[in-house]
Amino acid sequence: MKSNIKLMQGNEACVEGALAAGMKFYAGYPITPSTEIAEISSLRLPKIGGKFIQMEDEIAGMAATIGASLAGLKSMTATSGPGFSLKQENIGFAAITEIPCVIVNVQRAGPSTGLPTSPSQGDVMQAKWGTHGDHPVIALTPSSVRETFDLTVKAFNYAEKYRTPVILLLDEVIGHLREKIEIPEKENIEIIDRVKPSCDPNDYKPYGLEENDIVPKMASFGDGYRYHVTGLVHDETGFPSNDSVIAENLVNRIVNKVEDNVDDLANFEEYMLDDAEVAIIAYGSTARSAKSAVQMARENGLKVGLFRPMTIWPFLSKQIENLTKKVNKILVVEMNLGQYLIEVERIADKNSTVYSYNRINGKLISPDEILNKIKEDIYA
Repeated sequence: MKSNIKLMQGNEACVEGALAAGMKFYAGYPITPSTEIAEISSLRLPKIGGKFIQMEDEIAGMAATIGASLAGLKSMTATSGPGFSLKQENIGFAAITEIPCVIVNVQRAGPSTGLPTSPSQGDVMQAKWGTHGDHPVIALTPSSVRETFDLTVKAFNYAEKYRTPVILLLDEVIGHLREKIEIPEKENIEIIDRVKPSCDPNDYKPYGLEENDIVPKMASFGDGYRYHVTGLVHDETGFPSNDSVIAENLVNRIVNKVEDNVDDLANFEEYMLDDAEVAIIAYGSTARSAKSAVQMARENGLKVGLFRPMTIWPFLSKQIENLTKKVNKILVVEMNLGQYLIEVERIADKNSTVYSYNRINGKLISPDEILNKIKEDIYA
């Protein structure tokens, strides 16, 4: 048997993907159902010269992750619902200071302590708007163990390429699911590292753009490039400014470096959509049930297909708009009260009728339930 074929848990695959991407630092605080990510990181990182630290709380875990990235290490933290809430202020700090890092949120049912061991997809909008102010957001969501590995690598690559925090939205099912996966060979994994400055340290502007750049080059603390980091609006030197023009230009730039590059960030799957009359939109573990429902619908003579976004943010407006040109009925299935639905309706309502199937009680949505919804409400 090949040594790179493993029976692996989703949370374990997340760590393996992070290590493959070059993670050298992890800071966090244990919380169900993400704890295995911290546990495995604590075992693996010291063996490769990396650092693991359990902080006193989630806020400190996010702060340490930011600090390690400033010092030049690819850094990650992981949490679940209540911890994700606590990290939000520091996520905003990472966004405005353009510090690359990865935040994994293994979603569980809420609000508050909620159902700690039950799955949910209730943090979709929090991933977009959890911290205050307009800010860049990249959020990815896998539907399998292998995809967890792959999207964790992508999360680090996007963080480094765009100098921004990236959120990986798992859910309890994907985090604890075990599947056989084949880990790709190192030479077949694309790795992106932040671009460092080559100028004289005296000429370095930590937030200045050179010709054709959309992201400033990033020096590591300790490399001889001294610069100031602040959560205040700042100019090219990194020092605070109250200038309204500088403020507008800064916020527009950090948002647009993501929103203007949606094509580069777009990860999605289209399944049996060529002749579909109805399209299901689903993501994460719910998409597994949706794909089975599509197969069952086809067996019943119903022309149903699946659109599965792996990039949740930025929103895949172009792909959803193209979908509305293929089908006139769309069913959005998710384990919340319609968080992704709102965005789909914003685009699709012009051309398609949008239906929804939602659940918030911690139980999975089954393929049978999705099929019944299609038969009773859409094809009725």
